Amino acid sequence: MERLTDIGNIRDILSRHGFTFSKALGQNFLINPSVCPRMADAAVQGVPTDASVGVLEIGPGIGVLTNELLQRADRVVAVELDKRLLPVLDETLAEYDNLKVINADILDLDLHKLIAEEFGGMDVVVCANLPYYITSPVIMKLLEEKLPIRSVTVMVQKEAAVRLCAEPGTRDSSAITAAVRYYCDPELLFHVSAGSFMPAPKVDSAVIRLQLHEPSVHPKNEKTLFKVIKGSFAQRRKTVLNSLSSSLSLDKQKMRDILETAGVQENARAERLTLQDFSNIADALEETE
Repeated sequence: MERLTDIGNIRDILSRHGFTFSKALGQNFLINPSVCPRMADAAVQGVPTDASVGVLEIGPGIGVLTNELLQRADRVVAVELDKRLLPVLDETLAEYDNLKVINADILDLDLHKLIAEEFGGMDVVVCANLPYYITSPVIMKLLEEKLPIRSVTVMVQKEAAVRLCAEPGTRDSSAITAAVRYYCDPELLFHVSAGSFMPAPKVDSAVIRLQLHEPSVHPKNEKTLFKVIKGSFAQRRKTVLNSLSSSLSLDKQKMRDILETAGVQENARAERLTLQDFSNIADALEETE
């Protein structure tokens, strides 16, 4: 681990392979030696001690976090988009025989097939250091596809972590807050300073864990629920009546009737609604169609 978090060693390794950082891919490699062990411990937490553990890692970079995961899991499959990093990983993780690296875009993969083929019979968790620009798409893919996984432990920008882990009905809540709560219990574990990375980003990060569970509400139609959530936050400064009537292209009186049926005040704002409120609106909407 020391050699993979030492700036001099990292520069030597990257130089030998002719690697330069890509801003477009949001590449920031961890160099703080205390972060990855904590993150790896959090990733496998909750898995029964007598179970085989499989970890799907997204964006291994040069393998600093991967190194820790390999010591705790029976098998790690790391999905890396940047093919320039493949020879780097071959060097930094050469001592392990429980690793497979796949050069692909995680958003394009059939994850049900991957998990079935690579982790047969194992308890599977996901772990990742996610660039800001793909945080929401990746997290929603992992949740919406209803994969056979226990949890998702990810490092994201601090601002995104606050939104993802916000309590429904609070000022920090957003559309993704409600969507995430539908599938799991989010928990903000610890903060990570910008100086923990090379190159250092402009903002701090945080590690969160999403513990999957069965949906806590039961709408008649999930697609309608998420349409309502998205529409409610589309114009968050407006009341839920105005935002939904606009986003759903519904007459205001019809929308007013739907809200009344759902037991939601028409002058309420989206961030003050609970997941049950959104579900009630979705069900009332379904009844009118």
